[in-house]
Amino acid sequence: QVQLVESGGGLVQAGDSLNLSCVVSGGTFSTYAMGWFRQTPGKEREFIAGISRSGTNTHYADSVKGRFTVSRDNAKTTVYLRMNSLKPEDTAVYYCASESTYYLTIVDHVPHEYDYWGQGTQVTVSS
Repeated sequence: QVQLVESGGGLVQAGDSLNLSCVVSGGTFSTYAMGWFRQTPGKEREFIAGISRSGTNTHYADSVKGRFTVSRDNAKTTVYLRMNSLKPEDTAVYYCASESTYYLTIVDHVPHEYDYWGQGTQVTVSS
């Protein structure tokens, strides 16, 4: 069984940085494309960033492009999200997700393409 555990969330001030981590256990991490999503109450889960199983292809939502960086370490079966210049509108629960895929460079933006999800970690940015 595949399990994903996020960590690194917290309460920060606008302009600060945070590093989120997502450790994946079970399965074969190198066969997973990984995604980061976020959700606020009453809204749908939103794609933030994703990285292909090869690590060579990354995608970002326009709202975070230039501020967030996604990376992965296959040896540690971990995906990271570096968040810089945080804004109050970045406040949300952040989730990582895995997608088992044959394709080395694919990055999906749609939640239902992903197979497993973490429990989420709260990020709160005060103004």
